[in-house]
Amino acid sequence: MTDTNQTTEAAATEAAAPAKTGMDIGDIFKILPHRYPFLLIDRVIELVRMKSIVALKNVTITEPFFQGHFPDKPIMPGVLIVEAIAQAGGLLLLTEIPNRDEMLMVFTGIEKARFRRPVVPGDQLRIEVVVKAWRMTAARLEGKAYVDGKVACEATVTCRLVPRNVGAGAADAPGEEA
Repeated sequence: MTDTNQTTEAAATEAAAPAKTGMDIGDIFKILPHRYPFLLIDRVIELVRMKSIVALKNVTITEPFFQGHFPDKPIMPGVLIVEAIAQAGGLLLLTEIPNRDEMLMVFTGIEKARFRRPVVPGDQLRIEVVVKAWRMTAARLEGKAYVDGKVACEATVTCRLVPRNVGAGAADAPGEEA
C-alpha cells in the first residue's frame, strides 16, 4: 500500500509541475541547425507555444565579427541582431514541426528594422519575439532585442518552412532531374 501511495504522490507531483518553458544550449542544438559561429542564441528563458519566446545572447569580445566591425570600436552588426531575432522565432516555430530534421526555416523578408543603440562586448541581448501570423509553412514575427531594459533593435521578420534538400545545388544533386 505504501508503494501505491508513493506512486500516486509522484504522479500528482508530475502533474503539478509546470510545462518546460526554457531551453539550454543542448535543447537549442536539437532544434536549430545553426552552429558556431552563426548560432546567436545561448538560452531560452520563456516560451509560450505558438505565441512568444524570450531568448538570451551573451555578446563577448571573442565573437568573430568584432575583428572587423570595428577593430577600434567593436559594435555587433545590426543584421546579426535581426538574425538573432529570426533564430529565436525559428526556435519557437520549429518546436511545433514534427519533422523539423527534414526542414529549414528561411527568411523571406525583413520589415521595419530599426537600430536604437549599439550592442557591444559585455552586453546581454534579451530577444523577445511574438507571433503575428502563422500557417504551418510561413510566419510573420515581431521581435525586439533589449540591452539593460532598453530597445537596441526591433524588426518584423517573415519566414518560410522549406525542405532541407531544396536549395543551392539541389537540382544538380546525383539522381535528381532538373
